[in-house]
Amino acid sequence: MDEKKGHPQESSPNNSHLHDTSNGAQRRRSLKRLQQGPVDTLTLRRELCVLMPAARIKELRDLGYNISTTRVSLADEQGVWHKGVALYTLHANPVEVAA
Repeated sequence: MDEKKGHPQESSPNNSHLHDTSNGAQRRRSLKRLQQGPVDTLTLRRELCVLMPAARIKELRDLGYNISTTRVSLADEQGVWHKGVALYTLHANPVEVAA
């Protein structure tokens, strides 16, 4: 009997693993992290392998998520201070916005 198998990434319960660098996987990781609280650009890059956080945040906004940006100063892993780092905060999911 022939059984059709889906794409491995589609059938995987953890389809947004850090090795998956697709835009969709990066969006899912970013959203999951935002649901835990505010997160900055440096953290998204370092911990979640999101190379272009601003682009993923824009895509989430385009999907209806209410995400604000605050500019902060933060030190990176080498201790270098950066001014104007984006700190993203999720205020509501699309379902909550529509209600």
